[in-house]
This record gives sequence, structure tokens and C-alpha cells, in this order.
Amino acid sequence: MPPHADLELALQLADTADSITTRRFQARDLRIREKPDRTPVTDADTAVEAAVREALRSARPDDAFAGEETGGTVTAGRTWMVDPIDGTKNFLRGIPVWATLIALLEDGRPTVGVISAPALHSRWWAAAGSGARLRRGPADSTPLPLRVSGATRLDHAYLSTTSTRTWDVFHSSAAYLRLAAACWEDRAFGDFLQHCMVAEGTLDIAAEPVVNPWDITAVQILVEEAGGVCTDLLGAPPRSGTGALSANPLLHRLALQELSDRQSTDRQSTEKRRNGPPC
Repeated sequence: MPPHADLELALQLADTADSITTRRFQARDLRIREKPDRTPVTDADTAVEAAVREALRSARPDDAFAGEETGGTVTAGRTWMVDPIDGTKNFLRGIPVWATLIALLEDGRPTVGVISAPALHSRWWAAAGSGARLRRGPADSTPLPLRVSGATRLDHAYLSTTSTRTWDVFHSSAAYLRLAAACWEDRAFGDFLQHCMVAEGTLDIAAEPVVNPWDITAVQILVEEAGGVCTDLLGAPPRSGTGALSANPLLHRLALQELSDRQSTDRQSTEKRRNGPPC
């Protein structure tokens, strides 16, 4: 650990990001502006992205870079993708659920992903063929291997989304309600956290109707290396903007069906009432 140089570098970049975000979290002089899409950006966001970009310019000068705040293009070769703070609304309100997401794509596929949430004392990471890990607590804590849950039925599944309001805008609120009705329980853990929880096996399904590439690339490889599946809501690669769906392979297939099958609500609701919740 870590198994190769790119993951080692990504973990070092996360250390750099953490040193900036933890200093600016709950700072009274935090500077905030609104982007054209009405989403907020703080001085911590821009500082993290600038620091990571500069570090990569030195360490990997031949690699491309794509960030949420300063842009960039995913190339046919190697591209580092960074979301400096996923959960900026939480960050600026003093809620500790936010993280820096760092991913390496090679020929369009993520091969390294790091999700660092210092206010939660948690860091998740994965590299292609090397599995997924979680470190919770101090930096010298032993990392734990991750595995998605073994749930095989939707009526035993714990589901999360980011915001139910966005389903009407970007997909269909009826589709989400069908899936929620078929599941045992649903909550809105939101953003990166719900996908990380799927990788941990503490949550069974994470579904959201819209994502940007920098929101999902790092968590995609985490979920996949933990034995799960992460696609968009149509079953395609999740960076197309048409949402994200993470689960173990069986639940992923069942959830896709619920999100597209308008006749499933009554059937699954009846089954749920008949069988009751899991022990």
C-alpha cells in the first residue's frame, strides 16, 4: 500500500487539498461567489484546484488536467480530474459532509480514485485491479478493504439520493418514487458520501439524476473496485450527465428496471408489504 505511483501521488494531492480545506472550513472570512449556474464556489475551492493543478504540472507534466472550477478536457491519454470540494453548499454552511475528489483517467476510463473528507476523518481510495480501501480516523490508522453489500432483493435495500427535487428537472420524480417504494428504506445522504457508502456495503443503492464528470469519476472506480457497478441511469458510463446509479451487480440491474418500468410500483409495493422489512 499504495500499489503504484499514480495512487501514491493522488494520496499526496489529497493531503495538499486537506491542508487547505481544513484551514478554510468554518473560517469567518470565507469568500463565496455564485457561478452562472447559480451554484456557489468558495476561495477554498479555487485554492485547492490551483494547488493540485500546480503539483501535477510538476509531477506529471505530460498529463492533461480537468477541474470543476478551471476546466480542461479529457484526452485520449492520461487526464487528472479534480472536484476541489464536492458538497460546497455543506462546506460554506459549516456542515462537515464534503470532500475533495481526485481521479486519473486513462483513455477515458478511471484507473485511480481518491475521495478525502477530512472533516469526517475519512478517506476512500481505489486503483484498477488493486481493490478499494477506507481509512477512518488518524493518518496512521489501518486502511480497511471495502466490499459492496450482498443484498439480493430491492425490498431489503437501503437507498439514497442527493435531492429529490432534481429528479423532476433531470429525469423523473415518478421514477425515483417507484424505486424508493420498491426498497426497504430511503434517505438523502447525498453527493460523494452515498456512493462511498455503497462501496463500504453500509448502503445498498445510490441514485441521482444528474452528475458532472468531476462528481462521479473518483467514486466510480471506488464502487467498481469494491465489487459494485456504477453507471448512469440508463446503464451507460456515468460521466455523460444522465445521472449516476451505484449498487452491487444484482441490485443495480433491478434498480435500472424500476427506474424505467412504470408498471413496477404496485408489484413491488405489494411484495414489500407481504414480506416486511429485513431483520
